Amino acid sequence: MPAAPLHHNTSLLAALTEVEDALTSSVQTDDEFLTEVASHLIVAGGKRVRPLFSVAAAAVERPRIGDASRESVLGGVSVELVHIGSLYHDDVMDEAVIRRTVDSVNARWGNLRAILAGDFLLARASEIAASLGVEVAGLLAATIAKLCEGQVRELQSMFDVGRTEEAYLSSISGKTASLFASACRIGGIVADLDRDAIDAVTEFGQRYGMAFQMVDDVLDLTATEEQLGKPAGNDLVEGVYTLPVLRALELDGGEELRDLLGQPLEPAQIDRVRAIARVNGGIDAALAEARAQVDAAAVALAPFEGSEAAAALVGAAEHLLESVRAIASRHG
Repeated sequence: MPAAPLHHNTSLLAALTEVEDALTSSVQTDDEFLTEVASHLIVAGGKRVRPLFSVAAAAVERPRIGDASRESVLGGVSVELVHIGSLYHDDVMDEAVIRRTVDSVNARWGNLRAILAGDFLLARASEIAASLGVEVAGLLAATIAKLCEGQVRELQSMFDVGRTEEAYLSSISGKTASLFASACRIGGIVADLDRDAIDAVTEFGQRYGMAFQMVDDVLDLTATEEQLGKPAGNDLVEGVYTLPVLRALELDGGEELRDLLGQPLEPAQIDRVRAIARVNGGIDAALAEARAQVDAAAVALAPFEGSEAAAALVGAAEHLLESVRAIASRHG
């Protein structure tokens, strides 16, 4: 997912180098094979939005971001490791073969090694969080629990045409938004911001994370495999009905959708579902909700007007919508 305003900031670019170094060193072990497997998706790359959020959140009370503290970098790295570890586990559950344009860990080395490597990444994340203090350690543990809860809620609603929007929002709050919220909160904690400021950056991260998942769900219906770095339409294959589909079910063409869904789909049926959601307004309705989340994220950072860090964070949220609209318009 693009995050151009973060990557265009000189201070955050410098912090990104520190993040990459810390990620690489965090998975070094005496076992060369474990190091290779654990570093597979780190080497594959990524925008590192979560670590940069930690660094930026730590600087929202300053006019300029300046040099990133070691603590804010490590705090972001701990969250990124949880994210990557969760991808290892997700790909096992989904039987995925591609992740970030490379072989998934399970496809290359098998499910058992992928699960163990994912566990190792979660352990490394917890170890780093513990080095930053009891509050950060507890927060990261709670975040991992929320992630699992969100994923379980999603599994419970697979192929359920009656899935409610409330159930969808509850699931993405745990499995996606909690990681962004925690990255921001950890940045605020290690920077010793006052509690109101910590709560504000946490709210920003939560709102951003909700919008991020909604945009990702729209892209699953509108983007190509090359653009996503993973198979397009995969949610439909797995029977996961996301916000654009749930909204499309309530609009013109919803009855045809309802007849198609609720069971495994053939490729032609997947194409038809994607087409209906694009044409009948389901995509636009989901993007409108993402817009509302981005607006709420900006409101959360209003107390830090004039802060370079706050401007970069709000810019990243706005860029979510700009990027998805550009892709959706090309494939609409």
